[in-house]
Amino acid sequence: QVQLVESGGGLVQPGGSLRLSCAVSGSIFSLNAMGWYRQAPGKERELVAGIVGHGNTNVADSVKGRFTISRDDAKTTVFLQMNSLKPEDTAVYYCYFDRSINIRYWGQGTQVTVSS
Repeated sequence: QVQLVESGGGLVQPGGSLRLSCAVSGSIFSLNAMGWYRQAPGKERELVAGIVGHGNTNVADSVKGRFTISRDDAKTTVFLQMNSLKPEDTAVYYCYFDRSINIRYWGQGTQVTVSS
C-alpha cells in the first residue's frame, strides 16, 4: 500500500511564497513519477508540475518561472516551491504518485489561498 501525506498549504498575500511537501511511504521505487495537480472551484483538475526518473520535470505554462518542483535525495518526498503567488493560484493542491503506468495514488489535498 502507498500513502501520501501533504503539508504546507495556507493563506498568503499576492506576491508571497509557499512550499508544499508530499511524503510518500509504502511500496515505491525511486524513479516513479510524482507531482502536483490543482483544482480551483468550478474548474477541472489541472497538472501543475511533475517530476520523473532522475529529475526530469515538466511545469505548466501558467506557473512556469514562479513554481519549482523538486524531490529529496531518497526520492520519497516531492516539493512544490511557489513564488510570486497570484489570486488565480488559489486552489486545492493534490500530490500524486504513479506506482506504475496505470496505478496512480493521490494525496488528500491541501488548500492554497492567495488573497489580500
